[in-house]
Amino acid sequence: MADAPGTPTVVADDVHVTYTVHGGRPGDRGGAGAALGRMLHRRTTPDDRRVHAVRGVSFVARRGEAIGLIGSNGSGKSSLLKAVAGLLPVARGRIFTRGQPSLLGVNAALMDDLTGERNVILGGLALGMSRTEIEARYEEIVEFSGIDEKDGAISRPMRTYSSGMAARLRFSIAAAKSHEVLLVDEALSTGDAHFRRRSRRRIDELRAGAGTVFLVSHAHTTITETCDRALWLEAGTLRRDGPAEEVVAAYEEFAARPRSNQASKWDIND
Repeated sequence: MADAPGTPTVVADDVHVTYTVHGGRPGDRGGAGAALGRMLHRRTTPDDRRVHAVRGVSFVARRGEAIGLIGSNGSGKSSLLKAVAGLLPVARGRIFTRGQPSLLGVNAALMDDLTGERNVILGGLALGMSRTEIEARYEEIVEFSGIDEKDGAISRPMRTYSSGMAARLRFSIAAAKSHEVLLVDEALSTGDAHFRRRSRRRIDELRAGAGTVFLVSHAHTTITETCDRALWLEAGTLRRDGPAEEVVAAYEEFAARPRSNQASKWDIND
């Protein structure tokens, strides 16, 4: 028996995420080989930088919610999604999830050298669908993506696709399956208005099926139109958690301040 809407699906408890950015000297043509050597032998250099991407974030997500993540570039949104998906380790704190969260574009495991058609099959298998399920939904997936088979795009390697076409195909594959927790990072900012409307309707359907959707987007109208709740991260810290329209309005007021004012007026409890 399925859990009722309102049942917790993700619990983040004082989550910290850190990672190392490996640097290199400008003009160092051996940088790639040197980086591989450091990875294999776990060596660091003075150019390496430790990033504290998420700092003590706590929240509870429930079935039936669509939650937007907003904040400045580098605020920790994508790092938090990857931690929820289990793709980045948590340095401190804990994340509890019900089922296996699916991070759009990563779980689909698409490959640039394969055709769109082959990637539909590969992505569906990676998401746990059977070949029979994929075959039954193939036409729907392609139609939803807006990649018209008549011009041969679906038969071309994905490396020939624009970033928008690839993002639409990833969303279409992921959206063909119901998810307990679906994590979407910027995919709905691509495509035309028709695709964005269909995407929002599909998210509504996922929520109606007692799923939880997390959505990262710099297009705040997408957040307010699609989500009923928003989390605002800034410098890795959860600044505000509440109704989407209120949180977006607070962030936009903050973002409109001069940068010097943003820092001097920082208060995570206001």
